[in-house]
Amino acid sequence: MSRIDELIAELCPEGVEVRELGEAGKFVRGNGLQKKDLADVGIGAIHYGQVYTHYGIWANETKSFVSPELAKRLRKAKCGDLVIATTSENDEDVCKAVAWLGKDDIAISGDAYIYRHSLEAKYVAYFFHSEKFQSQKIRYITGTKVKRISGESMARFRIPIPPLEVQREIVKVLDTFTRLEAELEAELEAELEARKKQYQYYRDALLSFGERDDVRWATLGEIATIGTGSRNTNEAISDGSYPFFVRSQEPLTIDEFEFDETAVITAGDGVGVGKVFHFINGKYALHQRAYRIRVTSDELDPKFLFHFIRDDFARYLATTSVHASVTSLRKPMFEKYPLPVPSLAEQARIVAILDKFDALLNDLTSGLPAELNARKKQYEYYRDKLLTFKEFPSIGEEPPRPYGHPSTGGE
Repeated sequence: MSRIDELIAELCPEGVEVRELGEAGKFVRGNGLQKKDLADVGIGAIHYGQVYTHYGIWANETKSFVSPELAKRLRKAKCGDLVIATTSENDEDVCKAVAWLGKDDIAISGDAYIYRHSLEAKYVAYFFHSEKFQSQKIRYITGTKVKRISGESMARFRIPIPPLEVQREIVKVLDTFTRLEAELEAELEAELEARKKQYQYYRDALLSFGERDDVRWATLGEIATIGTGSRNTNEAISDGSYPFFVRSQEPLTIDEFEFDETAVITAGDGVGVGKVFHFINGKYALHQRAYRIRVTSDELDPKFLFHFIRDDFARYLATTSVHASVTSLRKPMFEKYPLPVPSLAEQARIVAILDKFDALLNDLTSGLPAELNARKKQYEYYRDKLLTFKEFPSIGEEPPRPYGHPSTGGE
């Protein structure tokens, strides 16, 4: 029997009281704070958007601040309060909550609510992330493009309220799970980064030819044709039949193809210049500001070109451009690009090694989210199990007196 089971058997053997959040505390809506008001020093503040982009289950320091003059006019969260984001572009982030555990009061923006209560703060925050809470909130969310939920709606959500000793013991267990999950994520990401550096080292070594006598050099314009597509990004559809290469690392899909060939694809402008490269053998569509490079010489393996240009092109841009960064490419810059042409046998050897490295790295890259997702599901399962209790009173019994006083207004 776990310590939690022992406490439940001792303190609430007949079951756990379940109350509406409005009975267990009160909701206070934030006011007046906009993103432009945030500063690097002053009185601590949380903007509603930061709740789902920066904060986790709890916090004792704020990322941002506001001036003392503005803070005087704003509603504030106290130590132990929950800060809840009540506006988002998706259902998942609506009602994302963080327990404020700092010693000083902090200012809260509009589109966020403060939940003031007498429960264990992190217990309530964990409950807000649980499946039991999520299943309740979904029917109260309003809006289509912008999703919202009101304090009046949240006040109706029901929360199990075991004795404080049980709440604190549950928090101890869930804190441990959360810490272990974060440590695993850091460990797996460090492993991925180490493998990437190892791969980069071997790739650079394999693709360094220098002044070798057995390797001739040519320009890209001598051995390939270079062109663009004609499509716009808004022509993409979900679950299309063909890959649609735009200017990003992830291709989209489309139901019509423009080309049926073997080619190297790269971004022609934007942040992907010199960084985004794809290899395609088959039917595809192409954005009007992306380039297709099709090898026309029997001396060059297209896959060798893909590996070499992906490794080297950013360095070429850095040495030929007068600007610190290049955001747009023109065809002449491609045509003048110098590249080595070793023997076809040597190209095949290099391609085989680098393809194998790519496969290993992709396996690890896809394995990382899979492993993290498996651990996340495991964590969520135990969290929801810990937050599920036998309810008191049973059906037909007289309910206990209300806990606290419902309120959903301002201060």
